[in-house]
Amino acid sequence: MRKAYPVFLSLLSGFLFYLSWPPVSFTAAAFFAFIPLFFIRDQQFSRVKFFSLIYLALFVWNVSTTWWIWNSTAVGAVMAIVTNSLLMCIPWMGFNYIHRKLGAVWAYPSFTVFWMSFEYIHLQDWGLSWPWLTLGNVFASRTEWVQWYEYTGTSGGTLWILLINVLVYKFLSALHHSAIQRIKQTAWIAVLLIAPVSLSLLIEKKWLHTPSGNNKSVVVVQPNIDPYEKLATGTFEMQLQKLIRLSESKIDSSTSLLVWPETALYSANGFDETNLNTNFFLNPLFDFLKRHPDLQLFTGIESYRVFNEKVSNVAKPIEGTSNYYEVYNGSVLMDSTGAKQFYHKSMLVPGVETLPKFLLFLGPVFEKFGGTAGGYATQKERTPVTTTKQWILAPAICYESIYGEYMSQYVSNGANLITIITNDGWWGNTPGHKQHQLYARLRAIETRTWVVRSANTGISCFIDPSGTVIDPQPWWKESAIKHQLPAVQNKTFFVRYGDLLSKAALIITALIWLVVLYKRFSNK
Repeated sequence: MRKAYPVFLSLLSGFLFYLSWPPVSFTAAAFFAFIPLFFIRDQQFSRVKFFSLIYLALFVWNVSTTWWIWNSTAVGAVMAIVTNSLLMCIPWMGFNYIHRKLGAVWAYPSFTVFWMSFEYIHLQDWGLSWPWLTLGNVFASRTEWVQWYEYTGTSGGTLWILLINVLVYKFLSALHHSAIQRIKQTAWIAVLLIAPVSLSLLIEKKWLHTPSGNNKSVVVVQPNIDPYEKLATGTFEMQLQKLIRLSESKIDSSTSLLVWPETALYSANGFDETNLNTNFFLNPLFDFLKRHPDLQLFTGIESYRVFNEKVSNVAKPIEGTSNYYEVYNGSVLMDSTGAKQFYHKSMLVPGVETLPKFLLFLGPVFEKFGGTAGGYATQKERTPVTTTKQWILAPAICYESIYGEYMSQYVSNGANLITIITNDGWWGNTPGHKQHQLYARLRAIETRTWVVRSANTGISCFIDPSGTVIDPQPWWKESAIKHQLPAVQNKTFFVRYGDLLSKAALIITALIWLVVLYKRFSNK
């Protein structure tokens, strides 16, 4: 029994995270999920055994909450789960080292900033970024608790969870303390649990509102096209007619913007961005837009451009010529006169769409399973897409919408509407599409900006600045929805200054390691 106890603690930690995570959403479990791992540390195992037990817990957390990746790519799922679980061990091994060298007084504050630093680095575009399980995301189904994300972003939720875990562990590990000391500890825990929720409820009242009748309406289409059939040759015309039919059912004289999902415009050969107007296959689309001259369409598109030189590392040569071409998972704003502005997806999915340079040799393996690692070109600037009406769009294609600070840069640059276009159908009817839709609520709160979400197979919806979901469309249903939205830009503290908590954690982490180095060399 004694030998099995540490394994039980490890499995318990992973299970608590499973319970807390959307869509299960027994969210409060996250406040206790790290405590079993702290008790494992108390048993002073060897570094190898400590690592193994920590990895087991994090692996269970990853598998139980993101197993659905398997539906789109088996190799990608294995790589994402195994690698992300391994990366999550880094702050734990740092915590263990500090505990041995500097003691518990240093260790628990260090763990807090180590984990926050890890999450922030993992949010950067480094080729293996997979921040799906950022701790602060756990509140996506409890947005009434975290309205203060407009100041902190998800890192505020991460800090909240870490502090509660540490304080409750300290309370449980010191039950021998006097009654007065236990009462003080209990009071601190209660305050830290209740105060953020109370503050959140006060803030939320300010943002609970409905748009006035003078606003222009936005129509969102959910065509419900099987993503695997979507790629079949000869199906584009049928898919385009469905998109047009659903759009016609909702647009009226008040509609200024129409939103279609990721890769709504898709062909096996892609679309040349410089010749969209003359593309024969798009004639029905331009006929539709000419019938509605005041309407602008924002849609996903699989596109390419040709260059007379190699303009990037992912530019490919055109056989028999001196030219090169780039391929994009992109979006385009267009009207009856043609394309107005393109956006190219910039935060690519690891393995499926990108790999760090040191893993590019695995590209052929992923491509055998439907990936395009190293194939898509991106853009560096967070340039909003400007319509001729009242909208300035913050474009997000699929995976990009889970990056809080990244999306806030569009709002900082003038965007007043977040438009998320996605094709979550690759994952099937699993928790994946539900988690993805819920995370969009956090982007609305962080920026206090309306969110428009067009998902090929669901969940399409509107989200107001308080994170309230409006008119969500169920999975696997073709539909079109319309809502009047105000074009109001709110530059929140988070939009203006970014993720200050994580940056402070990075600085403190660096200082802690400087102290470690100083003590090591001074002892010598």
